[in-house]
Amino acid sequence: MLQFKQGLRFGRPGSFGALATCCAVLSGTVLSGLPAWSNVAQVVEVRGAEFIPADDIQATCGVEAGVAYSALELRAIEGCLMSTGVFETVRLYTEAQTLVIEVQELNTRPGKIEAMLAYDSQDGLLGSLAFEQYNFLPKTFATLSLDYNDEVERISGALYRADAFDAHTDLGLRFSAMRREYDDVSYTQEQILGEVFVAWTPSDALRIETGIGYRDYRLFDVEAGASALLVQEETDSISEPFLHMSLSYGEPIFGGQGAYRLRLDQYLWNYGSDERLFDTRVQANATLPLADGLSLLVGLNGGKVHGLDDNDTRGIDRYFPGANTFRGFAPRGIGPRDSGDALGGNQFFVGSLELQQEFGDVWNAPLRGGVFLDSGAAWGLDNTLSGGIDDGWHRRTSVGLTLTLDVGNTPVSLYLAKPLEQEDGDETQAFGFSISTRF
Repeated sequence: MLQFKQGLRFGRPGSFGALATCCAVLSGTVLSGLPAWSNVAQVVEVRGAEFIPADDIQATCGVEAGVAYSALELRAIEGCLMSTGVFETVRLYTEAQTLVIEVQELNTRPGKIEAMLAYDSQDGLLGSLAFEQYNFLPKTFATLSLDYNDEVERISGALYRADAFDAHTDLGLRFSAMRREYDDVSYTQEQILGEVFVAWTPSDALRIETGIGYRDYRLFDVEAGASALLVQEETDSISEPFLHMSLSYGEPIFGGQGAYRLRLDQYLWNYGSDERLFDTRVQANATLPLADGLSLLVGLNGGKVHGLDDNDTRGIDRYFPGANTFRGFAPRGIGPRDSGDALGGNQFFVGSLELQQEFGDVWNAPLRGGVFLDSGAAWGLDNTLSGGIDDGWHRRTSVGLTLTLDVGNTPVSLYLAKPLEQEDGDETQAFGFSISTRF
């Protein structure tokens, strides 16, 4: 939550961080020469802070444990903290061997609204509007985002309360609704989803989530001349609850110069119906330092979905790696195909190796370049139309160059890729581009 707290310091009269140095000097000048208070506090505790880190509050006016402060000195520290302009009230007092700094922050509902224009190789040019606010509900962080272009309409949001049950257990609600009508796909898909979840974080490295939700989704408006399989899979609506569990684990390595992260997501879709699906997704990423500014990036991404009641998967259930998830191939560019339609696969796997070098600052912004190798496949269907569709494993491989830089504080990522192994009917994409700017 530290990153969130640091990111929401706008909207207050005055800057807390900017006054830290002058207030510390001020407190040192005012407090010198005053008579000492005989009871020395062994611990300093900050109470009431929701948005400003407690360590910042303590350090701003130089409050330290093990120092004997007089009553007059405590009042001077209160005045020092009030001069920052970010507190409605400040009170210092002692409880046994603890010096308590009790604060009430002025802005109890910090938030922001942003408009954004983004482009990536998966969804093309998207216009977005994003909103976030802390204390939307008491001690609850709220987000809402809207994305739109001719092919994608999406709304998503979340409510999140940290430490809802104890210091390591949080409570959240996520929801989304989307409609996709890609030009290269012979059908339209829609989905509405909501999930309540509990997150347990026993350490900084480990996070476990368990959730229960409800989903309504459908595949419809299949075009004339589309694959016969898609015609069979058309459905008005499937509305059923689902279960979700996820586990992520990651730590810095090599003294913080590298890091790794593993994530497992397990879904049981359409629970309670004869359309149940078991959906397993796995991700693993690592950054390994090789020399000064030179790193090896390793990535593994895979998944498997299958019916639990002899039911077949549909196109809206299967995986479609490509574009950002498999460089060198277009969105929905690989996997089983029929009548020109990408059908997706019940299984997919993509592995990636990238050698990345830092080149220092260009135009006062960091520049990184790399060489990559991606390899993988999407395969497997429950129905091959009596063997008329080839759904076997066929490995694809691509190589290319990457470049990441900031242009006027706007992050830009691009790649050039060339497939080395591909199948007839694959859709390739030699150039990938990602940029996002906020207004």
